[in-house]
This record gives sequence, structure tokens and C-alpha cells, in this order.
Amino acid sequence: MAPAAPATGLLEKLGVQLDPELLVLALTHRSFAHENGGIPTNERLEFLGDTVLGLVVTETLYRRHPDLSEGELAKMRAATVSQKSLAIIARALDLGRYVLLGKGEIRTRGNDKDSILSDTVEALIGAVYLSHGLEPARGLVLRLVEPRLAAAADLGAGLDWKTSLQEAAAEAGMSPPAYSSDAVGPDHARVFTSYVHLDGRLYGTGSGTAKKYAEQEAAERAYRTIAVERAQALAGRAETDGETAPENTGA
Repeated sequence: MAPAAPATGLLEKLGVQLDPELLVLALTHRSFAHENGGIPTNERLEFLGDTVLGLVVTETLYRRHPDLSEGELAKMRAATVSQKSLAIIARALDLGRYVLLGKGEIRTRGNDKDSILSDTVEALIGAVYLSHGLEPARGLVLRLVEPRLAAAADLGAGLDWKTSLQEAAAEAGMSPPAYSSDAVGPDHARVFTSYVHLDGRLYGTGSGTAKKYAEQEAAERAYRTIAVERAQALAGRAETDGETAPENTGA
């Protein structure tokens, strides 16, 4: 079974060569496999590629930032290899054109879903590792993630919204964030909605194809809400202080 579009252009963008059968496997989503007699999917390659990606990014950050703590490096790694970051990389490659999807996923524009795109990027990395070994796979990973690696150093709170929210809540004297989630849809297309409460109040909601992504989005919204509230409180105090300050009579 051939990829959804001729993959010559994709391989040129990746700068690698792959056996046609392995390339097809890397592009085969489980929805397509289910509709075609249960053929193999790209999930095992995705598992392998995720490990290779994590190793390369972790080593690169370790060498580039010798003065950063383990916690800071972990945040930068998480931002670099996040589903959102990998989906951005996939769209730059126009990867959605090539993914093999079932009819249901095609109808729901699965070729533009962050989850499917990011998983396919990892599967391709796994395929390159299997075919060529670690060093060519390292080269591919660095070509793909270099802009995200560079941007991670400037993301600040956005490196890990859940940790940043916990820190902001502590600074504001609030209770630790409490998360809850629910999910709808079948297993292959489940959507999670997460809610984060502080001091018994709902501060943010988020959605995603995995609970961890929904929680990060909820944490981001809560973090921004707290930032606005603190800024307003500071402005209010400054205004009050200005009104109550004694006049300088110049006597």
C-alpha cells in the first residue's frame, strides 16, 4: 500500500533515505491499519523514535547549557519535544499529506491533528534510527528541532505551565493547583478536558488528545489569570497609596 502522497518530497525534506516498506510503516496510522485487515501500525516505531528524540535533545541541552539545573533542563526538554512542538515541525514538512489514515480520521481532518502529526514525526525518527543508526538519527533530530531548541531558552514560564502555575500560586499565597479531567470519544479519538482549581475556584480549563496536554493548557490559562489578578491588585494598591499620601506643602 503506497503512502497518501508520493513520499519523494518528504524524504528530500528529511535529508534521508528509507526502505519503501519501512517508510510506509512509519506513515501508517492505526485507523488505516484497522480498516485494512489489521496490518502493522507505526506505533512501535513511534515508541522507538520517542526514545531517540529524548536522548538526543537531552544530551544537546546538557552540553549547551552547563550552568542550568536539572529542573531547568527538564523544562526545556519538555518544551522542545512536546506534542505542540512536534506538530509544528510536522506542518513545516507538510507531513499531513503523507500520513495513511482511515476514512473516519480523514473526515475529521486527522492529517492536521497535533497528536497524529507528532506521533508520525517520532515514527520517522525511529525508522531512520533502525535503518542508519544513532548518528544519522541524531543529525535528523537536530535538523528538525533546532529552532525549537533555540526558542526553549526564551520561553520562561511556558517551558512547563504546570510547574510555573504551582510556583505562581505559592508566591500569591494560594492553595496548590488541583486538577480534574474528563474524556469523550472512542479510544482512538479521545478528547480530554481538564480543569484546574485554586482556593476552591476554577481558574482554567484546557483540552487535548491526552490528559497531560489538557492539563498544560488549563495551567497556562490559570497562570495568565493569576498574573492579571496580581497586576490589578498591585495597580489598585499603588492608586490607594497615591490617594493617601500626605501633601508636600513646601513649608
